[in-house]
Amino acid sequence: MNFMSALLHLADPTLPIGGYTHSNGLETYVQERIVNSLQTAKEFVENMLQYNLKYNDGAFVRLAYQAAENKDLELLLNLDNECNAIKCPREIRQASQKLGLRLIKIFKRRESFPFMEAFEKAVQNKEANSHYCIVFGVYAYLMNIPLYEALLGFYHTSVAGMITNAVKLVPLGQLDGQDILFSLYPVMKRVAHETIDLDRDLVGLCNTAFDIRCMQHERLYSRLYMS
Repeated sequence: MNFMSALLHLADPTLPIGGYTHSNGLETYVQERIVNSLQTAKEFVENMLQYNLKYNDGAFVRLAYQAAENKDLELLLNLDNECNAIKCPREIRQASQKLGLRLIKIFKRRESFPFMEAFEKAVQNKEANSHYCIVFGVYAYLMNIPLYEALLGFYHTSVAGMITNAVKLVPLGQLDGQDILFSLYPVMKRVAHETIDLDRDLVGLCNTAFDIRCMQHERLYSRLYMS
């Protein structure tokens, strides 16, 4: 499998890992009427991309990729535990762990990688938590996907998922969702480049409003999504 085929598979928004069941706090934003239109939906996705994903999950994709590149399992375990610590909302933390486990389950059926097997064993021994962004970054390296393309794929699947949820929740038309996606391609490319050079001290940058909305989601009167 060449790297482009691997990337298309790894970053497929329809990959059966359960991502469609999680809104990552968007459902709360919609019920609070903060996200209530095409414009506010676009602002939500763009802000999540620039101010949350870049400093959190996207940054961990890069760091996990580099740890795998250096075959540094100890560093990878530390990164996974750091990722676990900064995900304050319980639903978001548990969702990330489940998505990571399911991603491992899919790809280990086709090819075994000793480095990933060692990581999975650490998860089984409760030395790590299998966060999705960590697993994504490791598999991207193991499948010979260049780092920039891996980050671009990660941001694309994340943005596509948020847009799909916004179309259902706001609600918006399908073409509205595609318009948002088209408009954010330049932002995804820029953020992917910025992530490669991101200052390590900025990883885990706090997004207080996002964390609060995700915590509020646990107690919404009605819910379509698990997070």
